[in-house]
Amino acid sequence: MTADPTSPLAAWTDRLAALAPALHVAERPFRSQLTVRASDPDAIAAMGSALGAQFPLVPCTFTEGSGPFGDVEVLWLGPDEFLVTAAPDLQIAIEEVLRGALGSSRGSVVDTSAQRTTLVLEGPHVRDVLAHGCAVDLHPSSAPTGTCVQTLLARTGIILQVHDDDVTLLVRSSFAEYLAAWLSDACVEYGVAS
Repeated sequence: MTADPTSPLAAWTDRLAALAPALHVAERPFRSQLTVRASDPDAIAAMGSALGAQFPLVPCTFTEGSGPFGDVEVLWLGPDEFLVTAAPDLQIAIEEVLRGALGSSRGSVVDTSAQRTTLVLEGPHVRDVLAHGCAVDLHPSSAPTGTCVQTLLARTGIILQVHDDDVTLLVRSSFAEYLAAWLSDACVEYGVAS
C-alpha cells in the first residue's frame, strides 16, 4: 500500500492564509509538468496542435490553451526549451502525445512533475512583496500579462508567470518551505504579523 502524497506546503496552509489581505497564497501541488526540448519548427507546431496550446514563439512568455487535456500552459524557458503544465495526473498521457507529435525530430520530453510545486499569489501587494527579493522589474509596463521568466526570488530559483489577476511561482519542492517563510517575512510591512 502506498501513502497518499503530501503537498510540500501542507504544514504551511494556515500561515499562508494569515498573509491575507496583503497577499493571498494558494498552493497547487502535484500539477503535471513536462520539460520539452525541441528546435524543429514543424515538430513544435505539431506538439502545440496535439496539446491544444501553441508553443510560445516570443522569449519570456507563455501561452494558454484548452484541448484534450483541459487547460494547458506552455512556458518558454529557453531557445529550445519549454515547460508544459496541466492539471494533476495527466503527465503520462501528455508525455505520450508529445512524444508522438515530436516523431523522429531531435528533441526530448521528460516528466518533471515531482520537481516543483506551484504557488498562486493574488492581492494588492503581490508585485511589491516580490520586489523585495526579485531582481526582475515587475512593474506592469515591464512584466505584463503573459510574462514568464526564470529568476531568483530570495535566492531561490523560480519560474514566475504573470497572469491577468495573479502571479504564479513554480518553485522546487525542496525550497517551498523556505520560500513560504520568506513570503511571510516580506509581508510584515503590509500589516501582516510574521
